[in-house]
Amino acid sequence: MTRKLGSFRPSSSSAAFHNFNAGADDDRSVSIGVRDVAKTKLFYDAALKPLGYTCLSEGEGSLGYGRDSVALWISSAEHPVPADVKSGLHFCFTAPTARSVDAFYAAGLSNGGRDNGEPGLRADYGPGYYAAFIVDPDGYRLEAHCAQSAS
Repeated sequence: MTRKLGSFRPSSSSAAFHNFNAGADDDRSVSIGVRDVAKTKLFYDAALKPLGYTCLSEGEGSLGYGRDSVALWISSAEHPVPADVKSGLHFCFTAPTARSVDAFYAAGLSNGGRDNGEPGLRADYGPGYYAAFIVDPDGYRLEAHCAQSAS
């Protein structure tokens, strides 16, 4: 089966899907391993800033991103999970506005990320579902989305 980039939408019960929604999941986090923490920090600092995320924890070989508490842990790994578009793995961040989705996308591409679906409405995901998709420097697929009301 061939999928268009940026068209993958796993169910919310999928273990490979994590929707980062500040406030709702303050006691939950996910961890990923990367090859170069310094390079990764530049990417995530820029891409997540429009979504209200900052680096809340930084240690030798590790980073923790979130709004009020860490939701995404990043650590140096000798053998990070290889990028595999067929794995179904992707992380979805809830964005406050469509403008922040656009800024997430632009910042990600400007800081070493790759396009995986331009910002726009995704009618097949639901009414008002506005999203953008990027791939980080290590191959992890990321999404930012917000709900838009009909105008």
